[in-house]
Amino acid sequence: MSPEILGAVMLSLMIFVIFVGFPIAFTLLLLALVFGYFGLGNTVFYLMVFQTIGMMKEEVLAAVPLFIFMGYITEQAGLMERLFRVLQLVMAPLRGSLYVAVILTATVFAMATGIVGAAVTVLGIMAAPIMIKSGYSPSLSAGAIAAGGTLGILIPPSVMIIVMAPVLGVSVVKLYAAAFGPGFLLAGLYLVYTLGRSYLNPKIGPAVPLEQRAKSVAELARAFVVGVVPLGLLIGCTLGSILAGLATPTEAASIGASGAMILGFAYRRLTLSGIRQAAISTLTTSSMVLFLAVTSNVFGAVFARLGTATVVTNALLALPLPPFAMLLIVMALIFLLGWPFEWPAIVLVFLPILYPVIAALKYDPIWFGALIAVNLQTAFLSPPVAMSAYYLRSVVPQWDLRTIYRGMMDFMVIQVICLLLVIIFPQIALWFPNLLFGP
Repeated sequence: MSPEILGAVMLSLMIFVIFVGFPIAFTLLLLALVFGYFGLGNTVFYLMVFQTIGMMKEEVLAAVPLFIFMGYITEQAGLMERLFRVLQLVMAPLRGSLYVAVILTATVFAMATGIVGAAVTVLGIMAAPIMIKSGYSPSLSAGAIAAGGTLGILIPPSVMIIVMAPVLGVSVVKLYAAAFGPGFLLAGLYLVYTLGRSYLNPKIGPAVPLEQRAKSVAELARAFVVGVVPLGLLIGCTLGSILAGLATPTEAASIGASGAMILGFAYRRLTLSGIRQAAISTLTTSSMVLFLAVTSNVFGAVFARLGTATVVTNALLALPLPPFAMLLIVMALIFLLGWPFEWPAIVLVFLPILYPVIAALKYDPIWFGALIAVNLQTAFLSPPVAMSAYYLRSVVPQWDLRTIYRGMMDFMVIQVICLLLVIIFPQIALWFPNLLFGP
């Protein structure tokens, strides 16, 4: 059997085994070593060592556990809860005000954390009971919470972008800058959709009753200063220092984690048990992401050394299609992969296989990275995996999975519209990095 066919069998078996339910990281490492030994001999073991050392030298990956810790500390400190209450008071007179409060809270919280599960869970705990009590549409409420919570995968400081940047060979800072435009556009589309439906049908999104609104402007101002300004300063210091070139992502992540702890103690919400829980959750999540990064790097190196990656690239480039059509095919493949797979597997395993095609077509890697980020957000909303649905179902048992899925599908359509807009108008993603760093 030729090395190229051996690599194709390895890839096919990997997809099958993961579908069956085996852990992705161990599957990748085992298949890489077994098939690599048959195709490359003892070289596969040297390759594994070199790829592992090379991945350990990626200094930017040190920001992953720090940003994850920042997110968990922010959750433990109740900063998201304060923000939601303030926005709920400010938006109270609007129809669909609770949808707006959920989406804005999720957008701001996405800039204070690089994770998704915590955002969906906390939003479900805070907002769902109020939405149910106020007579809001269960499906639209579930969709707003699940879709809003997934913004953390797209809007910096997204952990996914930190992991993706070395794969594409681009700067994390530039990819962060490129993600802001699509991220805010997507949040804006969510707002337009929920407000539009609420105004067309007030029963699914009534305004907050008068007795639950703020009694005075002074009360609103005080809530805003206490609940929003400190979190805004934390986000500004963290992301601002990265974009301004004053700190590396790792240094900024350490600033953010420290600032989140200071705010937690200042609000008297952060305890030693809370810090311990945040540390354990950080260790669990970081270990999963970083171990998968190492094993997928080994798998990808073996796959490339067997020559299958080159065969796949040449086969796609040989198709009689214009470059734009090829881009759409790659986007469609990634969209479909997002249904059964989570983002780490797609970014670390499949993206290195598909990206050489995009590089050969001379597309901007920063723009392509922004497209991938928008595309992969659907992985959290697309069944059967759809982790956001399970996060939400675990804290809001009143909503069954069918209701949650029905609400999420509407927002998946909005995500596809956003993706098409960024494809058709690249400046949505490129204007900010061009402004900061030049074309």
